[in-house]
Amino acid sequence: MFRRHFMLGAGAAAGTLLIGRPAFAQAPAAAPAAPPPPPAFTLPQLGYAYEALEPFIDTATMRVHHSGHHAAFIGNLNTLAGQFEALRSTPVEEILANLSDVPDAVRTGVRNNLGGHWNHDFFWKIMKPGGAKAPSGDLAAAINSTFGSSANMVTAFTAQAMGRFGSGWAWLVVDKDKKLVVMNTPYQDTPLEAGARAIIGLDVWEHAYYLKHQNRRANYVRDWWGTVNWDVAGENFKKAMA
Repeated sequence: MFRRHFMLGAGAAAGTLLIGRPAFAQAPAAAPAAPPPPPAFTLPQLGYAYEALEPFIDTATMRVHHSGHHAAFIGNLNTLAGQFEALRSTPVEEILANLSDVPDAVRTGVRNNLGGHWNHDFFWKIMKPGGAKAPSGDLAAAINSTFGSSANMVTAFTAQAMGRFGSGWAWLVVDKDKKLVVMNTPYQDTPLEAGARAIIGLDVWEHAYYLKHQNRRANYVRDWWGTVNWDVAGENFKKAMA
């Protein structure tokens, strides 16, 4: 009798314990992390193979120049975009034309890396293989009016390329007065800061020619004229004069 009562009592107590045990709610699942914003800049494609500009510019130089040097500017810009939001929302040319408006803390980085990106993007396009190999139409007329002949323009442009001490660029531009002029800029500075619009541009940093020409910049400049796409230059001139 005692054993039966004990077992019944124990069972009732166990039931009470089971029924009275509070249920523990499961913790809500953590919300998935927001995906990182897309990169502000991506490396532009050339639109032609690295070997397409042979024999004027060698394949190895083009590969290192594009996938190494230009890609480094892109990586740096994506880092800078975290510090300077305007890099995500403001047109590149507007920023480069107004560098004095860029905060001091990032201005040098923007000048060097955004300038380097813009310069190189322009450079790849002006060298697209194919197309006219001499100026024509309105651009040819403007060159002849300003320089006397295309040959004279090439001579003047080459002097700018050879006269740039150290690293930089040589340019044929339309200036603020809508006149054709040749000029050069140091490092990765662009004509945009001077209010000019580029027609053709040549990179005279050593990385642009050293694998093929070593220290012979003059040979590089001479060969480079074989890559200039005057169809593209003519379109650049139309836009600059519009």
